[in-house]
Amino acid sequence: QKTHLRSVCLQYPLCGLLNSHCFCLLKNGMGLIIFFLCAYVPKTEAGHCKWAEVLKDLERIKSSKDIDVSLYTANADEDVKCQELVMRCFFLETEVIIQECRIKNCSKTQDVWNIWKNGNESLKKNKLTSTKSEKCKECEEYEEKNFTEFIQNFVKVIQRDCK
Repeated sequence: QKTHLRSVCLQYPLCGLLNSHCFCLLKNGMGLIIFFLCAYVPKTEAGHCKWAEVLKDLERIKSSKDIDVSLYTANADEDVKCQELVMRCFFLETEVIIQECRIKNCSKTQDVWNIWKNGNESLKKNKLTSTKSEKCKECEEYEEKNFTEFIQNFVKVIQRDCK
């Protein structure tokens, strides 16, 4: 009984405080603008890069000595219109790394698997929206490069997409 009475006693002044200060701001245009900006800004900051987890895993595997494979590697400075297709190529090539890791029993197999899984999940959410430009290449048209160069370009492409 006492705790109920105490919480009612606390709620009444809080309600009055909110009504007098916060809700009066919402009655005018400037208050609404401030309210929406405050509600929007934290979401954009938190969700800045949808590839954050992929970047972490790429950092973990980049120094792997177990992985020795040549992969089709898109250029980091590819046309912006091709960005989505380039990203898809990188994630397709991670399947090759997964196969290599299965054969050699790599120490970083789980990290590679996470890259592939997180990447494909994000790509499924964003169905292919970019129209294929004449400039865009198919994955197999890119030069084959070693694992280290592949990871470096992959990181650059992701960082470019996160800006």
